[in-house]
Amino acid sequence: MAHALRLAARGLYTTEPNPRVGCVLVKDGRVVGEGWHRYAGSPHAEINALAQASAAAAGATAYVTLEPCCHHGRTPPCTEALIRAGVQRVVFAMRDPNPQVTGAGGGALQAAGIEVQSGVLADEAIRLNPGFDLRMRTGRPWVRCKLAMSLDGRTAMKSGESQWITGSAARRDVHHLRARSSAIMTGIDTVLADDPSLTARLEDDPDTEVRQPLRVILDSRLRLPATARLLDLPGNTLVFTGADASAAEARYGHAAVSFVTVPVTSGRLDLAAVFQHLGSLEVNEVHVEAGPTLSGALLQAGLVDELVIYMAPHLMGDAARGLFSLSGLDSMTDRIQLAITDMRAIGQDWRITATVKQ
Repeated sequence: MAHALRLAARGLYTTEPNPRVGCVLVKDGRVVGEGWHRYAGSPHAEINALAQASAAAAGATAYVTLEPCCHHGRTPPCTEALIRAGVQRVVFAMRDPNPQVTGAGGGALQAAGIEVQSGVLADEAIRLNPGFDLRMRTGRPWVRCKLAMSLDGRTAMKSGESQWITGSAARRDVHHLRARSSAIMTGIDTVLADDPSLTARLEDDPDTEVRQPLRVILDSRLRLPATARLLDLPGNTLVFTGADASAAEARYGHAAVSFVTVPVTSGRLDLAAVFQHLGSLEVNEVHVEAGPTLSGALLQAGLVDELVIYMAPHLMGDAARGLFSLSGLDSMTDRIQLAITDMRAIGQDWRITATVKQ
């Protein structure tokens, strides 16, 4: 199963909106077939492993990182292929989190006389697919908020200057986080201040195939400049606004940008509505790179699942800008609790990964 998870990780940047899945077929103590899912619409991991194993699949054990599918989607059911191949036993890591089908794949295999075991390295499989798991259970994507700060917790000088807080190794690492995401989100203030590209660029790994994530801009008053750099780059841009979406599309007339109107309260977009809409578009993981106002609003709304903070070995002083704009934290009991899941050196900087305790 550990090998199947490594195979699944090969689809880290390409399988959206599908989960990353790997499969290993073992017979008489040796691997007779292996495969992973590459793209939505292409054969699933089980089908690729069965093709490699051919006749040797009969009587084998299949180790799969996700419960085999039993319904017709973009591809036929994997359960039927496993049954036809004569697989004797199926071990899978995580159940399919879709409430309409969870348990049905395993049930179909058992009904055909195949031995089934589940839950082997389930946590590892879920960590590989946090967005797919959360979207299937709740309708909204997994939200990862990336920030860079100095050792004293500052993200920009008082003037707004912020390039560059971290070193080149950390900045390269961020592009791997972007590449695995379904969407990259920022606020309009960041667009106006920095004119970012919001693309995934892995020049240091030219053999890695990269699918450009959807760019998402939160712009309540529709201040997006028609000259913004991101509008002329490969990929699509989605703007959430409080303005009329059809009028906005007529105003910009740009094929690569679309607009969605969501409710506005006290000048702010309904963030829960934003993420529910992204979930309806089959967006699994949202990578947020924004200033302290939007980052703080997402955190206080309970919409941040994971923080990835790059900490640089320098001090910027108390006049510099902070990490989050957070109001109402008046006592120790108001603190937002985090669980640090990983901490490691990236070049000269430290990367701290933490989940938010809801």
